[in-house]
Amino acid sequence: MTAIVCEGLAKRYDDIVAVDDVSFTVERGEVFVLLGRNGAGKTTTVEIIEGLREPDDGTVEVLGRAPAHADVRAQIGVMPQRGDLYAGIKTEEAVRLFASFYDEPDDPERLLALLDLERVRRSTYRRLSGGEKRRLSLALALVGRPKIAFLDEPTAEMDVEGRATTWELVREMRGSGVAVVLTTHELDEVERLADRVGILREGKLVAHGPPSELASDRLPEITVSLASAIDTDTLAFFLGTTIETLHDNTYRLTGATPDPSLVSRLTTWLAARGVLVRTLRVGGRSLEEVYMELTR
Repeated sequence: MTAIVCEGLAKRYDDIVAVDDVSFTVERGEVFVLLGRNGAGKTTTVEIIEGLREPDDGTVEVLGRAPAHADVRAQIGVMPQRGDLYAGIKTEEAVRLFASFYDEPDDPERLLALLDLERVRRSTYRRLSGGEKRRLSLALALVGRPKIAFLDEPTAEMDVEGRATTWELVREMRGSGVAVVLTTHELDEVERLADRVGILREGKLVAHGPPSELASDRLPEITVSLASAIDTDTLAFFLGTTIETLHDNTYRLTGATPDPSLVSRLTTWLAARGVLVRTLRVGGRSLEEVYMELTR
């Protein structure tokens, strides 16, 4: 079942276009990650889907209804990037309070144990560390057993154990059919969790698909770091490739089609000129390289 359908979403603030004709879907049991630099339109897009903002153009359906519908709001969980609570409320009180908002909530005790919050259950919000506040925010987002979970920078300020626990929770939600919409700047998190990725730049969706496909769509290439500079025009002509100078005698060679002999011809050409190879990598670009290329 499709959990979210966005078609032609647009949002403007005076002369600023925050979201520009954005369309995508999110399925049940899928982790969909929105990537983009600060100001790319991620937060505005998510807030439209959550029913917190009205789009200027386009349509959005959440679980087959308008985002602001009461039935929809009861079935989504939101973990905002910054979600302050009353400074004097205790951790356990907050989880139990939020559980009382739902007809069939998750067990607060289970969540306190799962997210390592038992030891601070009687601590007030003001006394929690940054990572503890993030774990509490996650607990509050999940206590209603949502069918769609919106997680904004979920592991920011968390330690290694907190990150691992959060990742495992996301996998469990996906396995139980929950749609997870995640925004993050941690690309290792994306590679571990995402089924599909949408990359936003200046409000436009410039790429969309599984992380592996976004990287494999690029032409096959070789990245080589050398001890000294070379004549790239001569080498490009010899190999029949395109050569881009990156930095510090590091070059990227891109061929139109895979060529098994390319590496041997490259190293033979370099050896004949006495050029030492420091590093050599064969393959497509990483997700980080694709992201930087598409958003810069």
